[in-house]
Amino acid sequence: MKNQLLLVTPPFTQLNTPYPATAYLKGFLNTKNIASVQADLGIEVILEIFSKAGLTTLFAEIEKKKPDLSENAERIIALKADYIQTIDSVILFLQGKNPSLAHVICQDDFLPEASRFNQLEELDWAFGIMGTQDKAKHLATLYLEDISDLIVETVDSHFGFSRYAERLGRSALQFDELYDALQQEITFTDRILLELLEKRLQESDPNMVAFSVPFPGNLYAAFRSAQYIKQHYPQVKTAMGGGFPNTELRSVSDTRVFEFFDFITLDDGEVPIEHLVEHLQGKRTIQELKRTFALVDNKVEYINHSKTPDYKQKDVGTPDYSDLLLDRYISVIEVVNPMHRMWSDGRWNKLTMAHGCYWGKCTFCDISLDYIKIYEPATAKILVDRMEELILQTGQNGFHFVDEAAPPALMRELALEIIRRKLVVSWWTNIRFEKSFTRDLCILLKTSGCIAVSGGLEVASDRLLKLIDKGVTVSQVAQVTRNFTETGIMVHAYLMYGFPTQTIQETIDSLEMVRQLFETGVLQSGFWHQFAMTAHSPIGLNPEQFSVIRETGVGTFANNDLYHQDKTGIDHEQFSFGLKKSLYNFMHGIGFDLPLQSWFDFKVPRTKISADFIENAIGEMETGFIKPSAKVVWLGTAPSLNFFTKNKKGNQWEMAELSFHTKKDLFSIQVSKSQGIWLEKMLQDISTSSSKSSLFQEIKSDYEQHVPDEHFEPFWYGKQVAQLKDAGLLVL
Repeated sequence: MKNQLLLVTPPFTQLNTPYPATAYLKGFLNTKNIASVQADLGIEVILEIFSKAGLTTLFAEIEKKKPDLSENAERIIALKADYIQTIDSVILFLQGKNPSLAHVICQDDFLPEASRFNQLEELDWAFGIMGTQDKAKHLATLYLEDISDLIVETVDSHFGFSRYAERLGRSALQFDELYDALQQEITFTDRILLELLEKRLQESDPNMVAFSVPFPGNLYAAFRSAQYIKQHYPQVKTAMGGGFPNTELRSVSDTRVFEFFDFITLDDGEVPIEHLVEHLQGKRTIQELKRTFALVDNKVEYINHSKTPDYKQKDVGTPDYSDLLLDRYISVIEVVNPMHRMWSDGRWNKLTMAHGCYWGKCTFCDISLDYIKIYEPATAKILVDRMEELILQTGQNGFHFVDEAAPPALMRELALEIIRRKLVVSWWTNIRFEKSFTRDLCILLKTSGCIAVSGGLEVASDRLLKLIDKGVTVSQVAQVTRNFTETGIMVHAYLMYGFPTQTIQETIDSLEMVRQLFETGVLQSGFWHQFAMTAHSPIGLNPEQFSVIRETGVGTFANNDLYHQDKTGIDHEQFSFGLKKSLYNFMHGIGFDLPLQSWFDFKVPRTKISADFIENAIGEMETGFIKPSAKVVWLGTAPSLNFFTKNKKGNQWEMAELSFHTKKDLFSIQVSKSQGIWLEKMLQDISTSSSKSSLFQEIKSDYEQHVPDEHFEPFWYGKQVAQLKDAGLLVL
C-alpha cells in the first residue's frame, strides 16, 4: 500500500528522545486508516556523522578544504586516529548498549581530550556523587562536543547538537537571508541530510512529505529538504506545521516561501493534515482546507473555510513511535545538575495531559493563540490507557508530559489511576507553583512515579508577578517547592529578567530570592532567560499598557519575536552574565555566602529582601482546614486487627490494635474497639486498590454513624491518625 504521507522531523531537536509531533500525528492518522511513515532525520544525521565512516569523511573534508585552524582544531586533527578508533564504541555506550565501557572511558588514557575537557577540574566534586556510568556519560559528552566544535570551525558553522542554522530562523521578519542561504552550495551536514532524505523517499514513496518544525533550529533543514524534494520529486507535495509556523508564520506573505512548501498549516495539525490528504485524493477542493496557507493565483492565501471542528483529545489516538530508531538515540550529560540532565539523558515517551493552559492569563505568554487559549483536558483513564500502550510499543516506562501547565486536579487523578493499575513508571511535567500542590498531593504524585516538575517562577518579585498575572506569590512558590522537595520530587524553576518596568533593585532582589530558595534546599535547578516580547501575548498586543515601545514592524515572513524598548531605559542585558554565573554556583551548592555584588562587574544596589524571607515562608505550616469535598486516600497496606481488654484502676474497656507493615518497618496504633472496627473498614474502602472514592465529609458522617460515642474531631486530629498520615493517609 502506498504511503500517503512521510512525516519528518528535520535536524536538530534532541539526541536522547524523539520530538513527539510526528508520533502524535501518526497516531491520529492510524485512527483514520491513512498510511504514513515517519522519520527523525536529526538523530539519523548525528549517527551518520558520529561514526567511524562519518569521522573519516569529516577529516578528509577538512584536509581537502585546508582551512586556517585554531590550536584546538589542530589538536583534534592530530588525534584523528584516536577519534576514529573510539567513536563507534562511545556511541554504543551512549545508546545503552555497551555499559561496561564506562570503566574504560573513566580512565585517563582512553578518550582523546580537547578544549571541552578544560572544565573538568571544577566538576570533580560531582563525579563521586554521579557514579561511574554518569561520569562516563559526561566525559563522552565532552568528547562529542569537541568534535562538534571542530565541525563548526571547519566545515559547517551552522552545526549544533540540538539546533541547526538557528540564527537564520530567529526574528526573521523577511525571508531574504534564509532564501539567500538556500541558494548557496550545500554544507557538509546538508549533504548527509539529503542523502538520508533520498533513502527515506525511496523507501516510502509518499504523495506528500510533511515537516514538523518546532523550533528556529529546525527551520533551515526543513527548507533545504523541501528544496531537494521540489528539485528531484516535483510530483510530491510538501507541507510544514509545528511550533515555529504556529507562532512565527501566522501572517506569512512572501511568495518565495512556496517555492519550497505547497502548504503551511497552523495550530492543531489533525484536521488540517486530514484535509490535505483528502485534497490530494481529489475529495476536497483547495478552498475547503482548514488553517492552511497555500499559493493561489500567485498570491499567498490563508484558507480556513472548512466547517469541520477540531478533534477532541479522546479522539486523536495514542502517539505511535513506530518507524523511529528508538534503540539508537543517545543519552548525554552536558551538565551534572540532576534536573538539567533530564532534557538530554534517557528515553521519554511524550504525552499531553491537557491541550492548552488552564490558567491562560500570563501577560508575556501567547495566550491569544489556540495552543494556549483552548483548554481541553484528557481523562486519567485515557491517559493511562495510552501510557500502557506506549510501554508495550516502545519498551520504555518513562514519560514526559509536555503540557504548558499540567492541571493539579488531573495530575491527582492520573496518579491515582497509575497506582490503581500498579504501573511502575517514571514521569515529569511542567506546572504552575500554585497552592493546590499540598504536601499530601506531592506524596501521591511521588508514589505514582513523579520524579520532577518544572515551573515558571519568572521574576521573584510580588509586584512583577502581579503585573505578569502569574497568580502566585514568592512565599507561595517557596511553600510549594518545599512540599515537592520534602517529598523527593526535584524542582526546576524558569526565571526571567528584564520584564517591562523591572527596576535594577527588583532584579537584585529577585536574585536574592533565588539565592535563598537554593540555600534552603527547596529548589534544585533553574534557568534565567531575558524577557522576549512576542506578537501574540498581551504585552505584544498592547505594549503601551506595559510601558513598552514596540520597534518591530510587520514583515513578510516571521512575525512573532518583537524588538522593543523598555521605557525605563535600563539595559537589562548587562545582568545576563552575573545572573547566570551566580545560578550556576547556587545549583552546585556554593557561593551562598558571597555578596550579590560579587557576581557583577558594575555597581548594583544592596538587596532589600530580609535574609530569612524564604526560611520564614517555608516555615509556615499548611492550614489545617479540610474542605468537605476533599478526597481521602489510603496508600498503605491493609492492617491486621486484634482486640484486647485494657484495665486501669479497676475499670475495663475493650480496645483494638491495628498493625501495619510498611516497606521498611512495622508500626501499630491503639484505639477503642468501635474505632478500630470502623477504621479497618474505612481504610479498606479508601485504599487505592478499591474502586470507591470517599470524600472527607462522607468519612466524617460515616464515623459519626458507626462510632457515635467518640467525637470525630479529637480522633481525626489526634496522634493515632497523625501516625496514619505519616504512613500514607492522604487528604487531597
